[in-house]
Amino acid sequence: MTDYKMEAAKTALQLIKPGQTIGVGAGSTIANLLSLIAADSKLASSLTFATSSFKTANLVTDHGFRLQGNAHVKHIDIYFDGCDQFDAQLNALKCGGGIHTSEKVMALLADEFILIGDAAKSVEKLDTTYPLVLEVLPTALNLVTKWLDKNIPTAKIVMRISTQKDGAVITEHGNYLLDVYFVEFMPLDKMNNIKMVTGVVEHSLFLGIAGKAIIAGPDGTKILTPR
Repeated sequence: MTDYKMEAAKTALQLIKPGQTIGVGAGSTIANLLSLIAADSKLASSLTFATSSFKTANLVTDHGFRLQGNAHVKHIDIYFDGCDQFDAQLNALKCGGGIHTSEKVMALLADEFILIGDAAKSVEKLDTTYPLVLEVLPTALNLVTKWLDKNIPTAKIVMRISTQKDGAVITEHGNYLLDVYFVEFMPLDKMNNIKMVTGVVEHSLFLGIAGKAIIAGPDGTKILTPR
């Protein structure tokens, strides 16, 4: 059985040039890409890596790669990351990891942001399968919840709760996560503007940021650009 995530990683590898600073997100496709880079010791020794993922940072150091701290990253040549779902314009929802704020910073620092993964992530239009995740200041939790109740009354709002401790999930920035489940999907520009609500640090919609998507599936590996 074909490992589509590995096939996508092989295509991504071909886009990397010696001496670059490469940003990497999280997930099995990224892990595959790192293992492929490790197999080319000359290329690997010339690269610098940056990541907002704790798990990926461990993989980078386990491979012996050069890792730059997030606070010191000024420029990224290519940022590779997966997502839960992306549309024909390469607008993406990144909901699972809860580190979308730091991931968006890296994506915007990069000359090129490339989505990577299996073809099942690709849809014509984003839908309500996945929530919009808000990172919210603790002191603004009630304010943001009140705004959502008033302006999107049909949405279901769920605070993300930790399964490893009693209480809410706390982000690396010390904030809360709210999962917003829509009954009907909002226009993307209106959804994007939720970040303007006081107390919302960022959300998990990556609107108009990705320039390419590498996907692999039964029809082979494709490099997509926004339609």
